[in-house]
Amino acid sequence: MPGAEVAYERSGGGVFEITVDGELRFSKKALGRFPTEEEIEALAKAL
Repeated sequence: MPGAEVAYERSGGGVFEITVDGELRFSKKALGRFPTEEEIEALAKAL
């Protein structure tokens, strides 16, 4: 998304999380799955 700042942070233990402005928006650890393309798209549009 133009103008969006994206950062990749390494972690361990199979953790995959998406945060927006420091707020956790998706957690693979909590849900036990990766986000769908639709979920990622919705998070990007919310920026």
